Amino acid sequence: MGYTLLTGACGGLGGAFARLLAARGERLFLTGRSEKRLNVLAKQLRRDFPAAEVVTFACDLADSAQRMSLFAFADERGIKFSRLVHVAGIDTQKAAEKYTEEKLVMQARVNFESAVSLSRAVLERREGVCELLAVGSMSGVSPMPYFALYSATKKALEQYWIALRTENKGRAKVTVILPGGIPTREDIKRDIASHGWFGRVSALPPEKVARCALAAVSRNRRRVVIGFWNKVLYCGMHLVPLSVKLRVIAKIWSKSEKDAF
Repeated sequence: MGYTLLTGACGGLGGAFARLLAARGERLFLTGRSEKRLNVLAKQLRRDFPAAEVVTFACDLADSAQRMSLFAFADERGIKFSRLVHVAGIDTQKAAEKYTEEKLVMQARVNFESAVSLSRAVLERREGVCELLAVGSMSGVSPMPYFALYSATKKALEQYWIALRTENKGRAKVTVILPGGIPTREDIKRDIASHGWFGRVSALPPEKVARCALAAVSRNRRRVVIGFWNKVLYCGMHLVPLSVKLRVIAKIWSKSEKDAF
């Protein structure tokens, strides 16, 4: 059995994936920005799931040199991969003109460039037919003023993953999921609450999102919208004129802003 390369492992959704896979006794290769948090997570997983094998490597996915170091680390140990679960993402929310160059480049690289880079690396080091699972977002369904870069990178990720699926037919199962809000941090919980009734009913716990995602990629689904109300929204968004969507989104999302890092 090859390893699952899991990005964003220290976050709420990444941690849910890690626990589900460790409970199966799978081999995990965890990466995140914080070595300290990775070590804490690995210790917990080894304690709770003794059958799981856990390897960690701290990596800033926005840095191509650090990604190359991650690949070299895997190669030195003869590690092969049976799955990629790309969870890592930066959800900065504000007007485009308020970005610094550093924040702009970081978000684009983590949300999209790193996914492209890691998928190529995993395919080169795959063991048998592997699984490539990417966490997209309902935010990528429509352009989103005041959340423009996040929305654009998630749409790019979705389109790249779907194209990758065709290119690798017979070599990999390739799935992108589109969840709504996932209440993993206090700022996200506030965002969900600010969106009223629909925000609450469309939000799903990370454990459910992770379970649905792993089931979807095992069945080689192309694109999966997670949750009943998100499916309703996904269909409805394709019926509403773009000009109307942009006005509504701008009105809602201009009311607050946040920096993820």
